[in-house]
Amino acid sequence: MTAAPIRRIAHLDMDAFYASAELLRYPQLRGLPVVIGGGRRKVDEAIRELPEGSSLADIPVEAFPLLKDYAGRGVITTATYPARLFGVGSAMGLMKAAKLCPQAVILPVDFDEYRRYSRMFKKVITEIAPVMEDRGVDEVYIDFTAVPGGQREGGRVLARLIQRSILDATGLTCSIGVAPNKLLAKLASEFDKPNGISVIYEHDLETRIWPLPCRKVNGIGPKADEKLQRYGIRTIGELAARDRDWLIQNFGKATGAWMHEVAWGRDERPVVTESEPVSMSRETTFERDLHAVRDRAELGTIFTHLCEKVAEDLQRKGYVGKTIGIKLRYADFKIATRDQTIEQFTSDAKTIRQAAGRCLKRVPLERPLRLLGVRVGALVKAGSPEALQALADGKSAVRSRTATELATTASLF
Repeated sequence: MTAAPIRRIAHLDMDAFYASAELLRYPQLRGLPVVIGGGRRKVDEAIRELPEGSSLADIPVEAFPLLKDYAGRGVITTATYPARLFGVGSAMGLMKAAKLCPQAVILPVDFDEYRRYSRMFKKVITEIAPVMEDRGVDEVYIDFTAVPGGQREGGRVLARLIQRSILDATGLTCSIGVAPNKLLAKLASEFDKPNGISVIYEHDLETRIWPLPCRKVNGIGPKADEKLQRYGIRTIGELAARDRDWLIQNFGKATGAWMHEVAWGRDERPVVTESEPVSMSRETTFERDLHAVRDRAELGTIFTHLCEKVAEDLQRKGYVGKTIGIKLRYADFKIATRDQTIEQFTSDAKTIRQAAGRCLKRVPLERPLRLLGVRVGALVKAGSPEALQALADGKSAVRSRTATELATTASLF
């Protein structure tokens, strides 16, 4: 009787994904500190005005805008590894980053391009190892257990094949951690970045996992970590040394029990290949604070664009939704959200904008805004029985609405 294969799960994380995608477009910037953040500006458009027959790779390095000249409220989405050496990192304000690395080149975010590369590298993976869980634009979990090569050298052989195949297909590098479960695999994928492969086993828990800070565990955020440190718990090993009942008493039944399990490297979550999205959203942080009255035209353009992009995402992925929502972040960083459930499922940009516009009427708009977002939730597959039934039920209700009622859908922007 053949023994069941040992469970081997991989976490694959693309290396500085957005920045790496930009370096494929601008290879002349390789080896230089580069940050990606903020929207496209006039200076970004100007450098693309090339003589006929030239390509983006022909733009001289000195023509690119530098971080020291940036003025605005944008934040860094990602940075190249040379930039990170100066202490520059994701979610840092661009103005603050300019003080740390003024010589860095700044490029605008181009999410459409990054999604294109995301689809490319995920297609490569599923052709080799079909049991893959999508965890966002630049990371996935993969079940190596029953895949040829997935057991060899603990999964290193298969990881090496996937790594090479992605590089050949996209020109991008990735880092892979292979372990008995998702928890340990995610931790392992950080060990040898960039372009690294780390393989760990259950017996590596004490030597390789326990010395790590608790904050490295996905799910232990800043507040939980601060509380742990007040109790003298800084590493995963120190967390494992605490009694389960003590953790439950101090962190609650669910969280305390979970902390005990993760500290001992236990995680039975499967790799889920068909994870249905709950919602889809688009949001943008403004280069400067905008006011609903003084900047109404600009906000209106941005608002329409967000609704159109959400609609495109829904249509491309084959979903419709009926809960439309908005998100505002004010200049003081306070957040307001509102949503509304409409009669029919939709992926139509105009319908989304009308419903989102009604949500805007229910939030204070006297204060300046720094972020605006649009969300569509309660998603189902387009053409599903649920969506078709709602369409049939909603037809008479739509016909009965008066012109006066329709007029109330006008947006504040």
